[in-house]
Amino acid sequence: MSGAVADAKLTRGKRVRHRACRANGLRALRWAGVLGLAVLAGCAALLPRSLTDQPSGFDSFEAAARALELAVPYRTTTVELKALGFDLDASPNVTLVPYPQLIARLAPNSSVPLDALDPGIRDCILARQACRVFEFHLARETRQREGNFFLDFLNFRRATAITGWRFDGLLVVRDGLLLFRSHAGEPRIDRTELEVHPLGPLQPAGESAGSLLRR
Repeated sequence: MSGAVADAKLTRGKRVRHRACRANGLRALRWAGVLGLAVLAGCAALLPRSLTDQPSGFDSFEAAARALELAVPYRTTTVELKALGFDLDASPNVTLVPYPQLIARLAPNSSVPLDALDPGIRDCILARQACRVFEFHLARETRQREGNFFLDFLNFRRATAITGWRFDGLLVVRDGLLLFRSHAGEPRIDRTELEVHPLGPLQPAGESAGSLLRR
């Protein structure tokens, strides 16, 4: 009788220990999962990030466009353009178009008669070297690598998210007076560049070997 009781107690003890071990195992798995997520999150923060900023007084495409639209041809002076944020002499990222390229830039289609052109462009062409053309190139672009850190680090897969904006403004000036203005660009840059290398870190070596075989 006492032997049966002892066996029963031993069996219950084994069951308790088994349940305790299983519970500990589940807790360990949960903690491992949490730790794994933390490691992955930390690794994602290690992915490269870069910023391309062409300095200007504008924080968006819309702000630059609104300012330029306030300039009125045949009324706005270069001093007033400076107050609007378009300093022809001191602003960074501004290009003065050389005279030999002026006509090609303003009237690329030679079949269009002079009378059919915008009055500001026509007067600039007739003024020859007394007219100056300025191009403003303003932009802000962020490149952020995203995805799996280890696939990126080992060069298997690299995804780069690119966001920002780009503004290109054209100003035609003669004798300190604005004759013509226009703008173009990308108000919203939002695209992804994806590179996939099946050989991972060996991809450059494989490409080098391939180029040698083609010679």
